[in-house]
Amino acid sequence: MAVGAAVGEMDEFELIKRYFARPEISQIQGQYTDGLIGIGDDCALFDIPVDMQLAQSLDTLVEGVHFPKECDPFALGYRALAVSLSDLAAMGAEPHSFILGLTLPRVSELWLKGFSEGLAQLAQQVKAPLIGGDTTRGPLTISLQVQGLIPKGKALLRSGARPGDLICVTGTLGDAAGALPFVLHGDTPETCGDDHLRYLLNRYWYPSPRLFAGQWLRQIGATAALDISDGLLGDLRHILKASHAGAEIAPELVPRSSALNRQYDQKTALKLALTGGDDYELCFTIPRALAQSLPSKLKDGCRITCIGQINDEPGILRDSQGNLLTEKAYTHF
Repeated sequence: MAVGAAVGEMDEFELIKRYFARPEISQIQGQYTDGLIGIGDDCALFDIPVDMQLAQSLDTLVEGVHFPKECDPFALGYRALAVSLSDLAAMGAEPHSFILGLTLPRVSELWLKGFSEGLAQLAQQVKAPLIGGDTTRGPLTISLQVQGLIPKGKALLRSGARPGDLICVTGTLGDAAGALPFVLHGDTPETCGDDHLRYLLNRYWYPSPRLFAGQWLRQIGATAALDISDGLLGDLRHILKASHAGAEIAPELVPRSSALNRQYDQKTALKLALTGGDDYELCFTIPRALAQSLPSKLKDGCRITCIGQINDEPGILRDSQGNLLTEKAYTHF
């Protein structure tokens, strides 16, 4: 982990050792971590099996732009890593490790303890250690780079959708967007007394990166995929652009949770499901021939729903009545 400017009274070396070089976050053993050299040198070193490709993604979260001030540091640590891991899920990759860049306005040991524990909880779940990074002083900013491995030539891309392919999504959509007004109000899952609202708040702060689903889709022959961070309609258009194709979806088939349906009226819930982001579910396409073998749920409990099909109208997105779908994409916090 490289040395940057001091971030406060605590020396950076001590900060790293105390909160980020702990075995429970930096010495996690994954399938491909044998021989890995992580925190302690100027660079991390690891081998890539000859039959694999390295997948990397970087996300930066800024206080007041991507998350509210004074939020729970544990939830923030968990969510920051989940957001980055979702990119690996969309490619069908298996997590390998991650790197953290952390800019702090001041050193708070209570904050660092909660944040590092949130990171560690998810890192242990997916068996991906922290292998390096940097710290410096400034407005609170979190940058996470994740590494994953994919069998050569098997990555899920946005450009593979073809006319006739079915369009499907994992999980339920709109939950995080439904929680956002309450997040801005300062509500948390721990302080909320309403079961349905608590569910939505948990979906915002503790998203589930669909890693198992992404690897399963790669294995069965999905043709395109991405994670839904900016809303279904906005993100599906990325697949259409990359694949030079169009699409028709049935909005009424887009899956919504009972919590979202109870918290909002039907029209609002549907709009949130179509345009709301931050759920980090997957949108993917599969050949129609695979439809009969597509389960409604995967082994990990992840729900799969078909909502439409790809057609040959490049860039055009319609509903099942032929109307153009032009809802604006989601704006994060």
